[in-house]
Amino acid sequence: MVRDADSSEPSARTDAGSPDAPLWSPGTTGPHGRSDAASGTDPEASGLHGSAAGPEAVGLHGFGPGLRPDLLVTGGDVVTMNARREVLAGGAVAIAGDRVLDVGATSELRNRWPGTPELDARGCVVTPGMINAHQHQTGDPLARAQIPDDLPPGASIDTWAIPLHAAHTAADDALSALLTCVENLRNGVTTLVEAGTVAHPHRVAHAMHTAGIRGTIGTWGWDVPGAPFAAPAPQVLDRICELIETYPAGGQVEGWVTLVGHGLASDELLMGAAELARSTGAPMTMHLSPSQSDPEHYLKTTGRRPVTHLEHLGVLGPHLLLAHAVWLDDTETDALLRSRTAVAYCPWAYLRLGQGVTRAGRHAEIFERGGRLALGTDSGNAGDSSDILRTAALAAGLAKDMRVDPTVGLGAAGALELATIRGAEAIGMADRIGSLEPGKYADLVVHSTTGPQWAPRGDIAHQLVWSSDGRSVRDVLVGGRAVVRDHLCTTVDETALHTDAAQAATDLLTRSGVPARSSWPVIPAQ
Repeated sequence: MVRDADSSEPSARTDAGSPDAPLWSPGTTGPHGRSDAASGTDPEASGLHGSAAGPEAVGLHGFGPGLRPDLLVTGGDVVTMNARREVLAGGAVAIAGDRVLDVGATSELRNRWPGTPELDARGCVVTPGMINAHQHQTGDPLARAQIPDDLPPGASIDTWAIPLHAAHTAADDALSALLTCVENLRNGVTTLVEAGTVAHPHRVAHAMHTAGIRGTIGTWGWDVPGAPFAAPAPQVLDRICELIETYPAGGQVEGWVTLVGHGLASDELLMGAAELARSTGAPMTMHLSPSQSDPEHYLKTTGRRPVTHLEHLGVLGPHLLLAHAVWLDDTETDALLRSRTAVAYCPWAYLRLGQGVTRAGRHAEIFERGGRLALGTDSGNAGDSSDILRTAALAAGLAKDMRVDPTVGLGAAGALELATIRGAEAIGMADRIGSLEPGKYADLVVHSTTGPQWAPRGDIAHQLVWSSDGRSVRDVLVGGRAVVRDHLCTTVDETALHTDAAQAATDLLTRSGVPARSSWPVIPAQ
């Protein structure tokens, strides 16, 4: 639904947004402690027609009509991703501190708060900050485009990734994370979920704070004898618990329960991690079934398929985000949906590694059946790019092509939901991020429409997903703070970062002993 913010048509807000009425119109509390309006599951719930999350939900006590904004983002077409999916043509977003104060017509918000500093978004598209639900911040970033794309199954992990991680220093972790955060921000990602393969989590968390991105942090969680950074289950759980206490929920960086997953965790560790997640309220994430190898392993060792085994152990539930979940059967798919377990879908990784998503993937079905689904970009040599709009386009395209049916529900609009509000719901943060509504964090992206892919202007969802990509991202705000302006990161010296990364990459490849290989001969010109 597109509304002209400055026309004489009915305003996209009710009296709940007027200066003389309360800002808050408390939403109905949905499952898992979230607002149904925030997650976009209630078609009659209001976004601009009153807040989707009240002050108690977002911790904004005293956030009322007397508060003035610090910034107005003005003149853009505001893609709210509220419950009605309203687009405010020529709209504005008022930001107070780190939160959205109001969304409405540019003229109205200017008149209400004259003299407020403005970020000019005329001619641009303004969206909520996007979510990357599965992102490795270490290991691959300093070996970008180094792992060949024609290796047999498992070789990219055993011969390359594990030796690279084992050779990582604390400084490498910090530098890798900073590279990853800058790339994500430049592509409009304001929240990322770290995949959990981190040896020095405090250095990674510091890099996330430095870049200004929102996200989660974990550490190596496996108890396989002889593996790098592995430990007995009680020790693994203790170090995860320390992270959760250090980075509590609600901060810019939150500690999560992270396991490597696959077949690389004992039942003791799996059950202990699930109990830790439930007792602390910290979500849990792990890898599972990107290829046929996990089902084969679980059937051989447990007599059950992977998701069925997790259900047997009591591990499934709304606290759990499974990365991948490509090779599922009917029983496993039903178990995921029944338990409200979420999935992070990283389609570029499966194509890069030839893991069979076009044969086995059921992510469109999970989406259509109301499952909790988000998008991820995986790693620097499995997915390679952190451009979540490219990922959204691929997810929509695969859904149509795998069924040879262009009418499937996961099209451009649905894919954009996965990158924003439905992705936020999948990672348990829809009360705080994923849409532009009063009370939520002021995480937003200004997309420039000066490129030829935007001329002439058409359906916004189609142009964002099918026509555009991260190169259109002009400005990014996280918690009201500008972290990207005019296509460049404001928090990090990118030139120095590139120089440091080049030297660190050379050193890491030498220490790790991974085999260097080039597709073509590289000959010095002089």
